[in-house]
Order: sequence, then C-alpha cells, then structure tokens
Amino acid sequence: MAQAKFTLEQSHIDFLAQFKVRGFKDKSALVRLALDRLAQELEREELAHSADLYAELYAEDRDLQQLTDAACVGWPQ
Repeated sequence: MAQAKFTLEQSHIDFLAQFKVRGFKDKSALVRLALDRLAQELEREELAHSADLYAELYAEDRDLQQLTDAACVGWPQ
C-alpha cells in the first residue's frame, strides 16, 4: 500500500488514537474506512444531483413525456 503524509487537527489525532476501542487493527484501517465512506457519500450526492437534473429536464419536456407514456402502453403497472 502507498503511504501519504497530511496534517490533522488535534481532535482528529485524538479520534485516531481511539482506533482499538473502535474495533480497528490500526489507525490506517480507520482512515481507509472513513475515506471509503466519504467517497460513497459523495458519489450518492452526485447521483442524486444528476437525478434531480434529469427529473427537471423531463418535467419541462412534454415531447419526452408523451414518448415515455406511449412506450409504457401495454406494460403491466
């Protein structure tokens, strides 16, 4: 694994020092999980924003709504 150097606030250092109490084998494992969760959260937010934009475009496009309605004819509800 690659290593990185960065600066943290004292509160972050204090939190990292509790890695064993929180069930982690080391500080790096705690940081990796935190970064993975942040990445997932940011991706969810980006997807939600994208979905909102598509919904806004769809709401304004009557032709697309009619096309969608026509395509749904005959499909079970």
